[in-house]
Amino acid sequence: MALEIKMPALSPTMEEGTLARWLVKEGDTVSSGDIMAEIETDKATMEFEAVDEGVIAKIAVPEGSENVKVGTVIAILAEEGEDVSDAAGAKPSAAAPASATAAEKEQKPAPAATPSPSPVASAQPAGDRIIASPLAKRIAQQNNIDLSGVTGSGPNGRIVKADLEGASAKAPAASAQQAAAPAPAAPAKPATLGGDLDAPYEAQKLNNVRKVIARRLTEAKQTIPHIYLTVDVRLDALLKLRSQLNASLEPDGVKLSVNDLLIKALARALARVPKCNVSFQGDELFSYSRQDISVAVAAPSGLITPIIRDAGRKGLAQISAEMKELAGKAKDGKLQPHEFQGGTASLSNLGMFGTKQFDAVINPPQAMILAVGAGEQRPWVIDGELGVATVMSATGSFDHRAIDGADGAALMQAFQQLCENPMGLVV
Repeated sequence: MALEIKMPALSPTMEEGTLARWLVKEGDTVSSGDIMAEIETDKATMEFEAVDEGVIAKIAVPEGSENVKVGTVIAILAEEGEDVSDAAGAKPSAAAPASATAAEKEQKPAPAATPSPSPVASAQPAGDRIIASPLAKRIAQQNNIDLSGVTGSGPNGRIVKADLEGASAKAPAASAQQAAAPAPAAPAKPATLGGDLDAPYEAQKLNNVRKVIARRLTEAKQTIPHIYLTVDVRLDALLKLRSQLNASLEPDGVKLSVNDLLIKALARALARVPKCNVSFQGDELFSYSRQDISVAVAAPSGLITPIIRDAGRKGLAQISAEMKELAGKAKDGKLQPHEFQGGTASLSNLGMFGTKQFDAVINPPQAMILAVGAGEQRPWVIDGELGVATVMSATGSFDHRAIDGADGAALMQAFQQLCENPMGLVV
């Protein structure tokens, strides 16, 4: 019996996703555990593994399809001994087309008020609206194809990718009536923030990760009253300790970064000032007994924050190893949901870019994020005399609904003390 492979829910909040890439093709044999496809969720691009064994009889949803609802049949698998052609002809149980949006699924063709003069089957079942898959629309836009003259072979006349093959050559062959009709007015260019409508630009469609970043950060700035507290931290002692630790850990293949020590320092500071290890939850305030530090990582798809869980109780070598593994997964888009969902506070470090100081946006529902800049040589009073020290500026952004200014200041002071007296990070 043919098995239906359906769009999985790869995260608790996932309702739909983009089938980014198929790693198998029709006719391939797969076994349980084989990677079949890459699916872009609202958080990251994740691998989709086969559960059953068999032969891929049919791929129902082409790669690049967007807005594929969870539970939609995306492929048909023929079991051992089953005829592949028979399995390929099996009708999927999902009635809705995979790449259709919810509104399009509910829409039914409306009868035309007057007979259409065109002999070509219309791809506009509802008034002048053209029904096409997101992939077909993107291909048409890239190749300057007029979809109004394309016959759709999908459900309810929907235009799919296959319908656009050769459409470019057919475009000039318009009817005499279409040729005589006045050309429609060119759509107005969207206004830019700078008001310059003549500058050349390239429009890029937002991926799911970037959409989530935009939504969450807009929500954070609109709904969370941020307060910012900055301290200057002398790093000489921390840098000296890092050098000594790396020398002793070199035989084990461990090399600590400054960021590893800062993760531990923030976690220990939160343990000393637990009033900052909280989140605002409407009529309740959640106080956390564990310090789970979300660390901002720049990935090709956008910013993501893998988590070092229970960082306050972990050794520096373990934090370093976990951070290297998580950062690599983040840049490859391979993080699993449990590796980036959660966290009680965040750390964002732009020091490697030479940024001196910045204010970070809180990552809800967390109530604080620490932004650290570059360590640099600055004039510094040492034992009553003016000298030179390596100094880093650190700014904490706090949700004022959950954290009072005095508590935020206490956290920044604890972080400063731990960095300037770093032996507290190794005991």
